[in-house]
Amino acid sequence: MKTLHRLTLALALAAGASLLYAQASGLTRTLLAKADVSVPGREAVVARVEVAPGAKAGRHTHPGDEISYVLEGETELLIDGQPPRVVKAGESFVIPAGVVHDAHNSSDKPVKLVGVYVVEKGKPLASPAP
Repeated sequence: MKTLHRLTLALALAAGASLLYAQASGLTRTLLAKADVSVPGREAVVARVEVAPGAKAGRHTHPGDEISYVLEGETELLIDGQPPRVVKAGESFVIPAGVVHDAHNSSDKPVKLVGVYVVEKGKPLASPAP
């Protein structure tokens, strides 16, 4: 019986972790891995990210660098201080810590990518920006 309770708790925690990395209603982050890095006070978070068809991620920042690779689809990437650009499957991008950015998926298919975040420990992975 203890094994069943532990399994149920583990599944509940995994589901909760996925929800913690959700942002706007059109963006979902699913935690894949989390580990300490060689920089004190920082950790790497690897997540599967999806922007729904017709959705916007919402303007936000991260307490560290984002390095992402687009697996499927294409999205308009809006990084403050830079001209908008379209990133497509097979391309990657880097967003420095604290820089406000957004992604708009104007297609009828989801955009899927892998995001690697090297962030300050104990801070939310993403925070909304005005």
